[in-house]
Amino acid sequence: MSFWRTYYHIIWTTKYRQPLISNQIEQSLYNYMIQRAAETEVYVYALNGWNDHVHLLATIPPKQAVADVVKLLKGASTHFVNHELRNKEHFAWQRGYGVLTCGERQRSFVEAYIHNQKQHHAEQTTNHWLEYVAETDEGPQPPATGPIVVREEHTHYDEPPI
Repeated sequence: MSFWRTYYHIIWTTKYRQPLISNQIEQSLYNYMIQRAAETEVYVYALNGWNDHVHLLATIPPKQAVADVVKLLKGASTHFVNHELRNKEHFAWQRGYGVLTCGERQRSFVEAYIHNQKQHHAEQTTNHWLEYVAETDEGPQPPATGPIVVREEHTHYDEPPI
């Protein structure tokens, strides 16, 4: 048995950022995603979003890759919405996702940010870094000169929302 305390804040969007997550399907979609995550030993601390994207805060066992968990949740939830809920519009997720890690100290901030998604979007108080999603791999870039620093100067979770 391994010990880990790594929390992943994962964000992904609907295809072309269409507003496909309606009030009619939202709760069923989120409940289904939490259930599927639990089946793979992924513990969900928070899940919420806006009409065109979701935010997930979870722990993922080290034996599983984040990419595999995201692929499973996106694929299974697409099938669920289109075949079980029989949504009027064809439901699909955009390729790619965003992922940030946080520690125990930042977890409560991330949970609050996710739980308050609708308020953040309505009031335009979202944090750019906590909403970012890319279709291509865009990892941290090494500095052009000087030593490679493993530690960032500050965490994006400590910044006030933009």
